[in-house]
Amino acid sequence: MAHTTLPGTRGDDAVGIVLAAGAGRRFGAAKQVAQLGGRPLIHWPIAALRAGGLKDIIVVLGAHADEVRPALSGVEIVEALDWAEGMSASLRAGIAAARSRGAERVLVVLADQPHLSGVAVARVLSASRLGVPICRARYGSVSGHPVALGRETFGAVAKLRGEEGARALGRWVAQDVDCTGAGDPGDVDTPADLRNANA
Repeated sequence: MAHTTLPGTRGDDAVGIVLAAGAGRRFGAAKQVAQLGGRPLIHWPIAALRAGGLKDIIVVLGAHADEVRPALSGVEIVEALDWAEGMSASLRAGIAAARSRGAERVLVVLADQPHLSGVAVARVLSASRLGVPICRARYGSVSGHPVALGRETFGAVAKLRGEEGARALGRWVAQDVDCTGAGDPGDVDTPADLRNANA
């Protein structure tokens, strides 16, 4: 796992984590830097984290690291060298970086969700500060990102493997936070999805 650490960012209470290590095979290219609204797709979830009150953000890269890295600034970049294992590798890398800086909680989002909102981030972050180990946004009947993980879950995350994500942390019951009307958790998997997002 390779790190690029920003100075003066240690010890923050909450850290945002953007999972951006996937190969995007259905997209056929590095979708993280595909253009949406005149800027790279990955900029949108980062902006949502910042709008929701998070200044300290970790971006986990992998398959297209060399292409995505130049598009990033003002964030800590962590490279999950074992990204091909699945989502758990990216999550472990992000949590390890946050844990090393003393974060009490993290908010996890995906790099291909351009319509996440700062309002949803702020709501989930606020709920996580009430001592709930796992919080996740709920849009109507659908649960999704952002997902907040408290420090007590970090050790269990380190044991996840393959495509396991926060849903595999069965020791804790996730608290849903109503974010209906506050953005959209839809993701971009194909060029058609990107065209629709641009519409």
